[in-house]
Amino acid sequence: MILDAFTFVIPLVLLIVLLVSMLKILREYERGVVFMLGRFWSVKGPGLIIIIPILQEMTRVDLRTIVLDVPTQDVISRDNVSVKVNAVVYMRVVDPEKAIIQVENYFEATSQLAQTTLRSVLGQHELDEMLSGREKLSTNIQDILDQQTDGWGIKVSNVEMKQVDLDESMIRAIARQAEAERERRAKVIHAEGELQASSKLLESAQTLAKQSESMQLRYLQTLTEITSDKTNTIVFPLPMDLVEPFLKNIRNNNKS
Repeated sequence: MILDAFTFVIPLVLLIVLLVSMLKILREYERGVVFMLGRFWSVKGPGLIIIIPILQEMTRVDLRTIVLDVPTQDVISRDNVSVKVNAVVYMRVVDPEKAIIQVENYFEATSQLAQTTLRSVLGQHELDEMLSGREKLSTNIQDILDQQTDGWGIKVSNVEMKQVDLDESMIRAIARQAEAERERRAKVIHAEGELQASSKLLESAQTLAKQSESMQLRYLQTLTEITSDKTNTIVFPLPMDLVEPFLKNIRNNNKS
C-alpha cells in the first residue's frame, strides 16, 4: 500500500512542478523574449504565458523608463579649461528583441556610451558655452545617444547635465573677468551719458544765444535757485548784459 501511494504521489508532484515551471506571469510593463533551442522564437507578454521546459528559455525585459546616472567626467574644453561634469540619462527599451540579442548588457553599454559621448561633445565647446548653453548641449548629446542606441532597441528620451564643477583658481579668474566686464560697461554707459548731455547743453546754449532776453531770464532763474538756501552768503558778479538795458535808459534820459 505504501509503495503504491509513493508511486502515485511522486508522478503527481513531478507533474505539478512541471506545470508550475511552464507557467510564467509577466506584468504590464514586462515582456518575455523566448528562445527555442537557442534560436529566437518570439516576444510574449504581458499576462500568463507558457514556456516548455528544456526546449524553451525566456528572458524578462523591463519596458519602464530607466534613470541612468552618468558618473562625473573630467572634460577639457576647447579653450583648455578642465572641468568636472556629471549628467543623468533617461532611457527605455522599445524593442525587447534587439535589447537582448544585439547587445550583451544594454544598461551597461548605454552607460559607457553616455560617458564617452559626454566627454566628446563637451570637449568641442568652450567653457562659456558649457555654462550658458546647457540645454542645447544636452539636446545634442541626446540626439547622438539616441541615434547610436537605436540598433540596440533603446530609446534615449532625455539627457540633463546636472552640474559643472570648476577649480577654485578658475572660479576666481571668472569672477575677475565678470568684474572687469561690469566696469567696462559702466564706463561705456557713463561716456554715452556725457556725450548725450554735452550735445543737449550745446543745443541749449545755441538756443539761448539767439535771444539775449532768454539768457537774462535764465540768469535770474539760476539766482533764484542759488538764493533759496538762506544759510549761505553768495557773492556773484553782475553780468553787463543784464545791466545794459538800464544803462541805456539812463543815458537816454540824461540826453533829453
